[in-house]
Parts: sequence; structure tokens; C-alpha cells
Amino acid sequence: MDPMTISHHGAVDGVTGSCHRLHIDEQRSLLVDCGLFQGEEAGGEAFERQRVDFSLEGVLGLVVTHVHIDHIGRLPYLVAAGFEGPILCSEPSAELLPLVIEDALRVGFTRDRRLIERFLARVSAQLVPLAYRQWHQLVDDAGHRVRVRLQRAGHILGSAYVEVDWRDKARREHQRVVFSGDLGAPHAPLLPAPRSPHGADVVVLESTYGDRRHEDRRQRRDRLQTAVEAALADGGSVLIPAFSIGRTQELLYELEGIIYRARRQGGEAQRLWGELAIIVDSPLAARFTQAYRRLRPFWDAEAQRRLRAGRHPLDFETLHTPESDAEHQRCVTHLTETRRPAVVIAASGMAAGGRIVDYLKAMLGDPCHQVLFVGYQARGTPGRAIQRYGPRGGWVELEGRRYAIRAKVESLGGYSAHADARDLLNFIRRMRRWPRQVRLVHGDREAKQALKEALETMAAQREVAMEVVIPTG
Repeated sequence: MDPMTISHHGAVDGVTGSCHRLHIDEQRSLLVDCGLFQGEEAGGEAFERQRVDFSLEGVLGLVVTHVHIDHIGRLPYLVAAGFEGPILCSEPSAELLPLVIEDALRVGFTRDRRLIERFLARVSAQLVPLAYRQWHQLVDDAGHRVRVRLQRAGHILGSAYVEVDWRDKARREHQRVVFSGDLGAPHAPLLPAPRSPHGADVVVLESTYGDRRHEDRRQRRDRLQTAVEAALADGGSVLIPAFSIGRTQELLYELEGIIYRARRQGGEAQRLWGELAIIVDSPLAARFTQAYRRLRPFWDAEAQRRLRAGRHPLDFETLHTPESDAEHQRCVTHLTETRRPAVVIAASGMAAGGRIVDYLKAMLGDPCHQVLFVGYQARGTPGRAIQRYGPRGGWVELEGRRYAIRAKVESLGGYSAHADARDLLNFIRRMRRWPRQVRLVHGDREAKQALKEALETMAAQREVAMEVVIPTG
């Protein structure tokens, strides 16, 4: 294989399983992400699909862009295949990664605590936390010098895009390769927006929303407040399915802002919001939220201002977190029987499992409650069925039983943690030195094709020679 080539081992035919390999020379390579295939992309033979089917010989290390399961979920398979190298990631990701892997092991492999702790100890020993914006030397020998640098990606806390700087000393060649990971959109709570690198020769770019534009994110707190107030006007609770990392913390941040403003405003707003119970009923989400609190130095400037003002965006007095299963069941029963107004945030984000299912089973049949979706609901998930059939008075199957949907159903846009088509174009446009090649991954066929055409049009208008590639297998 020629030096400085890229091979892809996931996120080529869809949006999950991100795994890319940069070949430094004929013997050595660097892995960027090793994510789990999910949903329909996992196929019928799940284990075979997840298995690491490429040689690890000469793999110098694994760089993790962020800790979502579709970017690190194959780590147990990678270790089982013999990987013993360093796992390079940002400092926040180094704290969050063990939590994600522990949950993945418990769900997909074993509940044996001793085995889980042994694996986590091994992975923790391999972790190499890197500071943002600082070069880390990976190779420096007679033939090559290779460095990596992480830059904030604005997707979730700890997310990064990766710059790889490669020099062939004998040939006096120099190239810069960028792996985007998942890029965030502007105006996300807690996180600064990503800034484009100065330049690159090759960019491996995500394309999840390459054919779509998000709703305006700047007004989403107001839309959230309006949606919750409309639901509470009829009594009952608002159920928000949300993933444990990222979305839950963003919602808490914005709810704290609403409560703060309502208390200062006084009157009816204070009466409604001042004592409203905000319930995060997900043990994993609670652990992530605690980690987010510890990682305050990595919050953005706005969040830092709230802290300096004595506010606690992720830890306010009306926030409740049931821990045990018994507490959870009592909470479900109490809200169902009393119809006390409350906002419940619980995993999973697509209602495919987790504690949100117990709330839905108990409360979907009562029109005083509302289900509020703030994230994408994939085809075939209970969340998608509720979103689609709820307004028609239909039903959804939960854990093998049909439940009538009489609760109100609302969907709130603007909460995607991904960059949209305009943001992805801007990531390239704002580079001072545009790449000669962009490789589009992590997207459906339509999204990649639309983004490819938009990039080619942009390059033609600027009269820049830029090849846009959609890799296969």
C-alpha cells in the first residue's frame, strides 16, 4: 500500500461504526475512532458485523474524536483482537470514556463486575489524555515525523477533530490530514463552536446532515419554554426521551436558564417554574452530569459567566435524580397517580429502552401528559412510532405490548448536536488553505451526494481544484 493513504472500516455505507485508518508508511498506521454499528447497519449477525476484521500489525495507536458509542463502541472488540497501543483523546473524553465503555460492557457483554473492572483498568492504562491545540509527537525517526493535534469540535463535551501532520524526511514531503469526527453546530449550550483549521491537504468529513438545514438554534430555549408551558397548562407531566450524554446536559442548562428568568420575572412565570420538578431519571445520565460538572473548565464563555454569577446550570434546587430502581418506580407511580406537573428527562433518546419506557407505559394513555421529542427518531424505533402515530390517536408497542397513545405528542427542532449542511460547508470554506481532497463519511447516501455537489460547486466558484470522494467499503 502506498504511504499516506486512508482506508475506512466503518461509517462508509451509513452513519454508524466510524473507524478510519491513516497509513503513515507501508508498515505503520494510525486508527481514528472505532465505533459500534447500530440499528439496521448492525445487520442480523451483530457480533460478526462488530468484529475487527483488519490486521492490527503496525497500528501505532487509536485516536478517539469523542465518546459516543458509534465512535468508540468497538473498543472491546479492538482490545480482544490484540490492540495494546495508546488511546489518544481529549482530557474531558478521558474522563467520560470509561463511563461509556462500562455501560456498553454491561449491556452488550457481561454484568460480571469483576470482569468489567478488569477491562476498565486495562483501558484506563492505555488512555493518553491530550490538551487541545497542542501537538503530540507520535513518530520521529530517520524516515518520518508524525504529530497529532486535537481541536474543539463543539459536538459534545470533549469532542475533537484531529489534525495529523506527516513529514517524509527522505523525500522532503509534508502533508496535513484532518479527521472531522462529528462537528457541532453554533449556539450549542456549554460548548464553543468549532473553528476551522488553518488548512489541510486531505479532510475526512462527516456528512450526517449534509442535505439538511437545522432550525434556528438561537431561539430554541424560548421554543422549549413555550412547549413545556403549553403542556403544563393541561396538568400532568412532560416526558422528554433524551440520550444520557450531551442532550440531557444541554436540556438541564437551558431549563436552568428558564427557571432563573422566571424567578426574576415573578408573578405567574415564577409560580409555574419556581417549584416545577425537573427529574433526570437515568443513572448513566446522572453520572455523566456529575462528570460534566467536574469538567467546568472546558465549558464555554457563557457558561463560565453563569458560574461566576453564582448560578449552577447543571445542579439547581428543583432538580431530582432517582437513583435506585425502587426510587424510579415510586416516581413513576407518584406522577401517574397525582398528575403533579413535572418535566421528566430519561433515556433512551429514541424510547428503545431505559427508564423512559416505564413512564411511557404508565402515562401514554392519559391526555393530560405530553411526550416532547428533542432529537431525531430513527425508523423502526418506538420513538418514531409515537412521533408518527401519536397525533392520530394510534398505538405503539413497548416491550411486547401495545399501548394506546392519548398523551399529546410534540417535536422540537433545533436540538441536533451535529453541524448541518451550511456548517459543514463553512468548515471547509473558512480554511485559509483548502484541501485538495475531501472524503465524505458518516452519512446516508443522499446526504453525502448533496454535500459532494455543494462542495464541488463551492470549489468551482472559488476556482480551487478540490476532489470530493465518497469512499466505498
